[in-house]
Amino acid sequence: MQIKFRKQYTPFLMLSILALLASMWAGLIRLGWSLPALLKPLPMGHGPLMVSGFLGSLIILERVVALCRRWLLSVPLLCGLGWLTLLVFPDTLSGALLFTLGSLGGVLVLVLIVRREPAVYTAVMLVGMLAWFTGNLLWLAGEAIFQIVFWWQAFLVLTILGERLELSRVLHPTKTQIRLFLAAAMIFLAGVILNAFQPDWGARLIGLGLLSLALWCFRNDIATRNRRHPAPLTRYIARALMLGYIWLALAGILDLWLGAQYAGPYYDAVLHMVFIGFIISMIFGHAPIILPAILNVPVTFRPAFYLHLGLLHLSLGLRVVSDLSGWVVGRKWGGLLNEVAILLFLILTLLSIRAEVKRIQGESRPV
Repeated sequence: MQIKFRKQYTPFLMLSILALLASMWAGLIRLGWSLPALLKPLPMGHGPLMVSGFLGSLIILERVVALCRRWLLSVPLLCGLGWLTLLVFPDTLSGALLFTLGSLGGVLVLVLIVRREPAVYTAVMLVGMLAWFTGNLLWLAGEAIFQIVFWWQAFLVLTILGERLELSRVLHPTKTQIRLFLAAAMIFLAGVILNAFQPDWGARLIGLGLLSLALWCFRNDIATRNRRHPAPLTRYIARALMLGYIWLALAGILDLWLGAQYAGPYYDAVLHMVFIGFIISMIFGHAPIILPAILNVPVTFRPAFYLHLGLLHLSLGLRVVSDLSGWVVGRKWGGLLNEVAILLFLILTLLSIRAEVKRIQGESRPV
């Protein structure tokens, strides 16, 4: 058996991972750890680096590979150049402009996908891309990150849940189930829009939307049936997703309770329950599917995968409890261990790929 490694996509993947590492370093500084900033704008770039530099470029790269149109690789490249420019030329708008152009390219990519496969789930993902573009456009226009971060949240939540809706087709959801999903998504999106005019009511409506979406997934996502699947990898993916839905529901409840937050520990809790508890858990679960699709290399399940998954959620629990109780030390250590879990995920995934490639190459050698 021969593996044709798609090395042409490696530079784009590496740009995404480097953005992740830079964002994590910035996050530790923002948490209060005494680390050198390396570049002056790095701490303030934590959010854009994570959302557009890492997640946005990775999501777009996956879509471009699926479309098999190499000229569209310019879109993730814009995001990669965007985070580099943001750090190197902080006194210009070039980084924000490149991110905005990259997200506009993401909209184009999703339009092509919707034209090729018109369906509810592709339409939901297109709306997610439009939310990313809108957030970047507002940021380029001078809006503060706390004012537009929910647009970025909508991008990721709708993109991921659009994918989950697609994968749940095997369960043949009824029209009523689809309508309930769309109603929950519309409540969430209405909250994001309202947040620009009435932040407190907007945040609470966002919370209602997140809680409704999480409850829909608990009831209808195929992951609920795969938690005890005989295949270890399928079972691991399902558990990672279910943990993510728990955090999504808790984030919705917290938004409903607290309303608008602009800074401080409550703001930290509200955001990271979604961005770490939901989104990073989804990445942990989907990586064994995404990486083979991009690089054409297998990811074999290892029981050690539960190390980074467990550490991520336990450390996030510490962080959120510390945020809500005002325990600064616990918040710092929770955030640090969040990042240790992500690094462990990167290392174990790489080792799994390396071992599997060696095994297959060994089997393909002539005796």
